[in-house]
Amino acid sequence: MNSRQYSPFDQFIHGLDQALHTILGPAPEPSRPNPATAHAEAVLTAAERELAGRLMRVNHAGEISAQALYQGQALTARLPTVRDKMEQAAVEENDHLAWTEERIRELGTHTSVLAPLWYAGSFAIGALAGIVGDKWSLGFVAETEHQVILHLDAHLARLPEQDTKSRTILEQMRADEARHATTALAAGGATLPEPIRQLMALTSKTMTTTAYWL
Repeated sequence: MNSRQYSPFDQFIHGLDQALHTILGPAPEPSRPNPATAHAEAVLTAAERELAGRLMRVNHAGEISAQALYQGQALTARLPTVRDKMEQAAVEENDHLAWTEERIRELGTHTSVLAPLWYAGSFAIGALAGIVGDKWSLGFVAETEHQVILHLDAHLARLPEQDTKSRTILEQMRADEARHATTALAAGGATLPEPIRQLMALTSKTMTTTAYWL
């Protein structure tokens, strides 16, 4: 086991490296195979392909934000067990990032041009949540994942039925996000006040609407 103690400067450099790889790519190597590879490419009309591409771009932007959120929280988490949970969740969100980027390329479109903005904002929110306290940080994770699940359900309802590659990716993402929410609550996450949940939903709506077009 590596017992090296990293200095604040080491941690800063590591965080900067993570940020650059997340924002600029190329997509990181996933820890799990892409579930879409088992499915053949569907025959889609131009309109269906455009819709699928835009929806996957929104999901990719969401994964940029998720990476930043977990990295920010891991940086400021007080308990090592909480930090470990954040880092493990970030690994799985890393898979989602790679899978959605691959699907975006297959659909012939591009990732959001505002990726640096999504990352910076989410990192700051995650770090602030960690500073406030671990129970609130974990509660923030749980609420974020609950909102992501609603968002994924809406996308699954809009995707062309025959686009099994995109649908399979989103279905696996949904299962992972549900597990992250359950884990966060089981670890002591607190229920966030209703005004905070509403503000989070508004922020998410702004990001997803913008990423759909940009």
